[in-house]
Amino acid sequence: MTDAVASRGSAVEVRTIDHIPVTERHGSARNLFTIWFGSNIMLLTVATGAVATVVYGLPVWAAILAVAVGNIVGGVVMALHAAQGPQMGVPQMLQTRAQFGSFGSLLVVVIVVIMYVGFFASNLVLGGQAIASLLHIGQNAAITLIGLVSVLGAIVGYRLIHAISGALSIVAGLVLVLAFVWGLGVNGAPAHTWTSGSFTAAGFMGTVSLAALWQIAYAPYVSDYTRYMPRDTGVRPAFWATYSGAVLGSLFPMILGVLAGAAYPKDDTVEGLSQFTHGIGGLVIAVFGLAIAGTNAMNLYCGALSTITIGQTLFPRWMPRAVGRGAVCCVLFLAAQAMAVLGRADFLVNFTNFMTLLLCVLIPWTAVNLIDYYALRHGEYDIDALFERDGGRYGRFNVNAIVCYVLGVVVQLPFLSTTMYEGPVATALGGVDVSWIVGLVVICPLYLVLMRRAQGRDARPPAARPDALAATAETG
Repeated sequence: MTDAVASRGSAVEVRTIDHIPVTERHGSARNLFTIWFGSNIMLLTVATGAVATVVYGLPVWAAILAVAVGNIVGGVVMALHAAQGPQMGVPQMLQTRAQFGSFGSLLVVVIVVIMYVGFFASNLVLGGQAIASLLHIGQNAAITLIGLVSVLGAIVGYRLIHAISGALSIVAGLVLVLAFVWGLGVNGAPAHTWTSGSFTAAGFMGTVSLAALWQIAYAPYVSDYTRYMPRDTGVRPAFWATYSGAVLGSLFPMILGVLAGAAYPKDDTVEGLSQFTHGIGGLVIAVFGLAIAGTNAMNLYCGALSTITIGQTLFPRWMPRAVGRGAVCCVLFLAAQAMAVLGRADFLVNFTNFMTLLLCVLIPWTAVNLIDYYALRHGEYDIDALFERDGGRYGRFNVNAIVCYVLGVVVQLPFLSTTMYEGPVATALGGVDVSWIVGLVVICPLYLVLMRRAQGRDARPPAARPDALAATAETG
């Protein structure tokens, strides 16, 4: 039985990181809106908004402005990756081999796997709190329950994840509207909600960075959910459907978190949201809590694809199918569960530090990837070479990309501001974190210049190249 026949005849996705042929392409740009809109309406998004008022202590107006700016700007970076899936038909992290080389890409892919596990663990903490409060069971048992549902979604694969997100777009979207109406119109927020907090540049930029990273963190797996799309989907439809779904689906839950955090700053996210929507709190927590399982299925699915990419790089003949993906999902779930159980005590602080450090290592990758795709190669890649152990035309290591990546991390360090580390420039700026902006501004033009110089050398006539001259001398 061919993979194409198996894919059509089974509910479980057969393919993993292999190229999706044109005959198996399906879907439209509308599916990109629903998967990003529905998957973002969950408790972790609400908790991210609550950071602005609970951790950074911003007033409501400044917090809402900051999360809006961060989502709008970060969404541009994230959505630019969406067009790569239909064009190339392979997962996002496999594409990284074209920029960094087959072995050079491993550093980035390993970091991304850690990111997936971290997001999975963060979702497990909040999902566990929600389920524990509703079913009156222990949080560890609730964490395990949420995780097992997520594993099932990741094992079944692409179609089920799209279907779940489509359903969440309607169900969770309606509950989100109801939460605003109930919290503000029926219950009425406590008076101190609108007067608490004080504006600080550090808190404002910290919130902007956090919201921007929320979007940028999706960049390493945007193409995983567009690679089955027809090649003629188009850059603009893919961009706008992804952008609007991700930004709208993230912004409004974050605003809800801002309000709940300002109203009940001493409560955790689940309790604060429950208080804010008192009367329908059980419904809101149930829907947003269960939505975590759908989003975690996405994290686990993409984490499995990235892990398989690492394995296939080291062992080129290994190309697992559904069973292999399922086994990898189970291993990643166990790692995430351990992180969730150990790190749930100081969740918001741990999550904020995790996101800030993640931003530092993702920015140079996304800069290299986007410049390479749009400015250098214009979407034209040798797909077969991506699966060759020596990298084919892309080689094992692209020194220019690796140097830009390492430099991109280093150049951000002086501008970084977290509770664990604050760079000297960030200190001089009063704790304001602009590290991700510096990373983009430095690495985008640097990679473009270095690669164009390299392409210029490769474009010289053979007789003008040092290797050709040396060969001529030897034969002479």
